[in-house]
Amino acid sequence: MTTIILEVDNRTVTTHFILLRFPTRPAFQLLLFSVFLATYLLTLLENLLIILAIHSDGQLHKPMYFFLSHLSFLEMWYVTVISPKMLVDFLSHDKSISFNGCMTQLYFFVTFVCTEYILLAVMAFDRYVAICNPLCYPVIMINQLCGTLAGGCWFCGLMTAMIKMVFIAQLHYCGTPQINHYFCDISPLLNVSCEDSSQAELVDFFLALMVIALPLCVVMASYAAILATILRIPSAQGRQKAFSTCASHLTVVILFYSTTLFTYARPKLMYAYNSNKVVSVLYTVIVPLLNPIIYCLRNRDVKAALRKTIHCRGSGPQGNGVFSS
Repeated sequence: MTTIILEVDNRTVTTHFILLRFPTRPAFQLLLFSVFLATYLLTLLENLLIILAIHSDGQLHKPMYFFLSHLSFLEMWYVTVISPKMLVDFLSHDKSISFNGCMTQLYFFVTFVCTEYILLAVMAFDRYVAICNPLCYPVIMINQLCGTLAGGCWFCGLMTAMIKMVFIAQLHYCGTPQINHYFCDISPLLNVSCEDSSQAELVDFFLALMVIALPLCVVMASYAAILATILRIPSAQGRQKAFSTCASHLTVVILFYSTTLFTYARPKLMYAYNSNKVVSVLYTVIVPLLNPIIYCLRNRDVKAALRKTIHCRGSGPQGNGVFSS
């Protein structure tokens, strides 16, 4: 499809962008479609099962699992912002995406990424209180505070994305804007702007500093205190039990932060290289797929609740009470 360009006040107004996607042969495109479709559906199923398990099992009605359910809900939408369009593009010769469609995709993608950064920091704080102040944990992490923290994560994500979009959407794009990516992201869009984008880059930098660096500091401070507390536990069994309560979250944090920081800490010109798309696949496709698996493998309570949920829904109402963990 040819990029449509309108003339308004002697300036061209781009109505479509071209996504360069993955430059491969048609046969390989079909293989990629099959792999990414299976990954997308499995990611949705995994996270849906975790939400159902947490909702239906009274033993999981705790702050840690409350935040985990928000993480699962977030990642269902996180992958849905990107994967359906990517799957359609694998089967289509039309590489275009409308301007409004691109900005909408970017807005929700930034919202979910920023929300996840902050939510992971909140989950780290929850583990800090649970391990370092176990007696005060029920008093501190009450339902009202948990709801406020979760709502604050979503609000910060929405507002951060809105501010970024104000500066990016008003940039002037001209010629044939070809985005060297498989979805609309900030740096590739800044690359195809044909006017000075320094103000948008500056706003993006300061907001990224707030949304990435501050939560990362909270995570690092929380785990430093957790590590110091665990090392003071006299028995090896006690240390292992304490560490097991935060091992899953720490693994998820390392996966998400390492892959996203590798991408967004690099200069925007690095998006000229196709290797950056492979790194992006890690945090937009692979990490959301692995997160539920990590929580299931490392957490016996979640694993037991999932088995119970699958068993009950598979056997119907008569199956209640038969399951034994």
